[in-house]
Amino acid sequence: MAEIGVHARGLPGLPADHAAIPVWNAENWFFEDFAPGDRIRSIRRTISEGESMLFNSLVMDHHPYVSDERFATEEGLFGKRLVAGAFVFSLGLGLAATNCLNSFSYGYDRLRFIAPVFIGDTIYTIRENMGKEVHDLRQGKVRVSYAVFKGEGEQVLYAEHLMTALYRDPAAFAAEAAAKGAERQARRG
Repeated sequence: MAEIGVHARGLPGLPADHAAIPVWNAENWFFEDFAPGDRIRSIRRTISEGESMLFNSLVMDHHPYVSDERFATEEGLFGKRLVAGAFVFSLGLGLAATNCLNSFSYGYDRLRFIAPVFIGDTIYTIRENMGKEVHDLRQGKVRVSYAVFKGEGEQVLYAEHLMTALYRDPAAFAAEAAAKGAERQARRG
């Protein structure tokens, strides 16, 4: 696995001696550094009622299953309030996300809410590099899975993240990238 948090990276306006210090949780990985099969596990995190309700308010999700205690306990399918799926998704990805300075989100696929998450549940995430491919002359695409678990390992969410990552050495991928570009152009007509 590529090393996390050991790469110094200067920013405009920083003194040179400060720029030489590695930035915490800001990786300098390039496309070449993402190895399919590499996995990491996050720390665990317990979801509180306050942050759950704050999230609901921020995104205007006031469905009775997530915001109405009486409804959830007396009429709801699960007998207690749920944590909004969008919040579980956000937390789950955030727990294992890296702040790679050379990659950018391209989209998400296969998002599934597998089991309910309740206020007070503790979650953690396993992130795995699934594969990568040349995309264009500047960057490739990397597919990463996020599996979120609660308690003693019950899976509650699965998603795949597509992201682009800059090449360290674009010349090494130029021929394949040009061929892919020509294929895309031919499909468009």
